[in-house]
Amino acid sequence: MVTDSFIELIHSVRSCTLCAEHLPHGVRPVLQINPKAKILIAGQAPGRKVHESGIPFDDASGDRLREWMQVSKEIFYNDEDIAILPMGFCYPGTGKSGDLPPRPECEIAWREKLMQQLPNLELILVIGQYAQSYHLSEKKKTLTETVQCWQEYIEADEVSILPLPHPSPRNNIWLKRNPWFEIDVLPTLKKRIEDIL
Repeated sequence: MVTDSFIELIHSVRSCTLCAEHLPHGVRPVLQINPKAKILIAGQAPGRKVHESGIPFDDASGDRLREWMQVSKEIFYNDEDIAILPMGFCYPGTGKSGDLPPRPECEIAWREKLMQQLPNLELILVIGQYAQSYHLSEKKKTLTETVQCWQEYIEADEVSILPLPHPSPRNNIWLKRNPWFEIDVLPTLKKRIEDIL
């Protein structure tokens, strides 16, 4: 049920300017949330294309993620099924080797408040090292090791958590080097999502 306090919280998040001085492309929080959501996608931060459109995962990463999940855009963007909360809600800009890390202000100011608005979660997809640091009680030394130990996380709590690599085309080399991911992890991901939805 969407309450007045929920609406006020989302308005506050969408009008947030906490880290405006650090954002070279300006403030544009991008997220998708509804208290009815059963699946949470916990990502990193919007990229340039998502910043421009204002639609989460409206890029090649989103295409691959929807393929991994085996869901249509219609299902993916139904906020009553799927919430999308990156660790940073605004595009942080580009560094030497890709996008900069998510700004820490979002996590401090908003993450716990927003997580409390999701009482119906059954599955959290934790994408990338920043989201994994927040959502996993015990993270391995590397992202690869964390994803390799996915079975430890998916059955560990009341809400299943599945660590994933970022679906960005920049990770094509990682995916080629780690064929076990598509063989072992993706079938479980697809089945779990099918069961939930």
